[in-house]
Amino acid sequence: MYDIIIVGAGPAGLTAAIYAKRFNKSVLILEETTYGGQIINTLEIENYPGYKNISGFDLMTNMYEHAIELGSNIKIEKVEKITKEKDIFTVKTNNNEYKSLSIIISTGAKSRKLGLPNEEKLIGSGISYCAICDGNFYKNKDVAVIGGGNTALDDATHLADICNKVYLIHRRDTFKGESYLLDSIKNKSNIEIITNTNVIELIEEDNKLKEIIIEKENTKSNILVSGVFVAIGQIPSSDIEITLEKDKQEYYISNDCKTNIEGLFVSGDVRSKKYRQLTTAVSDGTIASLGAIEYIDKIKCDKVTE
Repeated sequence: MYDIIIVGAGPAGLTAAIYAKRFNKSVLILEETTYGGQIINTLEIENYPGYKNISGFDLMTNMYEHAIELGSNIKIEKVEKITKEKDIFTVKTNNNEYKSLSIIISTGAKSRKLGLPNEEKLIGSGISYCAICDGNFYKNKDVAVIGGGNTALDDATHLADICNKVYLIHRRDTFKGESYLLDSIKNKSNIEIITNTNVIELIEEDNKLKEIIIEKENTKSNILVSGVFVAIGQIPSSDIEITLEKDKQEYYISNDCKTNIEGLFVSGDVRSKKYRQLTTAVSDGTIASLGAIEYIDKIKCDKVTE
C-alpha cells in the first residue's frame, strides 16, 4: 500500500513525487516508457526560471534523480485501469496491481498526427514527430516541418543546422509560436516559410517518403523532401479506464487539479487548461501533490478519531 501513486514521470509527475517525499509520503511512480515526458527531447530550454539555457534531457534527468534520491519508487508499467473502493484506490497495470490512498495522473499528451493514409506506414521512413530524436538521419537533405507553434519553430531552427533545406509549412497566415523564435527562423537562409498551406498527400517510393503534395488556395504543388517533421499540436494521453470527467478534447477536467473523484488528482498537459508550458506542468505537480498530501492526512486523522 502506497500513500500516493503517480501515473507518469514527466515534469508534473516528478515534481509531485518530490513534494510528496518531502512530506514523508510513500510514493510509487508508474511510467509507460521512460522519464522526462516530451520535454526531454527539447534541445534547448530558455524559459525555465533559474536556467538561462539547459537541454530538456539535462533538466528532466535532474528532476528524475531528485525524485529518486528522495526515495521515490519508479516502475516501467502501463496503467490500464483505476478503481476506488471506500478510501482505497486499486491501480491495474499491464503487469501488476497496486493500492494507494491517493492518485495523481500526470500522463501528459502525445503528438497529433496528420491523418494522411500512409502516415503510419512511413513513420521512421520519412515521417517523424521528434526533430531532436531523428534530425541527424536527414543530414544534408531537404526536409519539411509542419506546424505553427513553438515546437515547429524550434524544430525548423534545429534542422536548419543539419539539413540542406527546411520548408516550414503552416496552415494559417500567422504563427502561434514566440516572436523571438520566428525572428531567428527568418535569419536562417535555408528555411523557406510557406503559410496558408496544407499537406494533403505523402508520396513514397520504395517504402520511403519521396515528396509531399501541398495545397494553397486550391492550387496543388509538389515538394521533394526526404523527411517530414510533424508538429501540429498534441492530444491527451487520457486512455486509462476510469470514470473521470473530460472536456470535448478528452483532457481531464479538474479544479485546482482536483477531479470529480475525491482523492484523485490530475496535473500537467493531460489536464484541461488554457496554457500548457513546462512551468505550468511543474506548478500543477506541486498543487496536485499538496492536495493529495492534505487529503491523505485528513483520511488518517479521521481514522484515528473514529
